[in-house]
Amino acid sequence: MFTVVRGNPTPEELAAALAVVQARSAAASAVPAPPRQLDVWADKTRDTPRGALPRPGPVAWRSSHWPR
Repeated sequence: MFTVVRGNPTPEELAAALAVVQARSAAASAVPAPPRQLDVWADKTRDTPRGALPRPGPVAWRSSHWPR
């Protein structure tokens, strides 16, 4: 898994280096990822209108939006 490219480390030096790598890896995996927030357009609660839909007519466009 690991290869020494240059030099001739003692077993103690190699063990110390691997302990540091292992500790950093464990610390990085222990931090939970922040929860993803959904985009407003992907929010499923927006799929249903609150109240009645506007009735067709020449001024229906005024009430065609869904207020939040």
